[in-house]
Amino acid sequence: MTCLFCDIAAGTVPADVVLADDEFVAFLDIRPVFKGHVLLVPRQHVVTLPELPAGLRDGFLERAQRLATAMVEGLGAQGSFVAMNNTVSQSVLHLHCHVVPRTKGDGLRGFFWPRTRYADAAESADYAGRVVASLA
Repeated sequence: MTCLFCDIAAGTVPADVVLADDEFVAFLDIRPVFKGHVLLVPRQHVVTLPELPAGLRDGFLERAQRLATAMVEGLGAQGSFVAMNNTVSQSVLHLHCHVVPRTKGDGLRGFFWPRTRYADAAESADYAGRVVASLA
């Protein structure tokens, strides 16, 4: 099975690459939220953030930081939006971090998913406890 982002990382599919090294590639999203929207991917095929090898974590975040800085310094944005989906809403099943230039009043508002509420404090404590247990 072929992976579009693996092919871009390998150079067999053209893309507007903005960063490339031995471990990562970043390129312009072909359907940007705003012009300059970049996708950062590991060259190694990894589907979700929990699958990213420990040896790549720091480098992934470091490059995301550099790209967020580039949104301001290189594009004149006031800031950036940095986000990742894991499985749900991943249009390409290869880990990718969106780095989107932001400017006050650009029209991007909040989160794009519905909100809900906990029934009570006990329910929220149960959810918190399950997350804590999974991190232990």
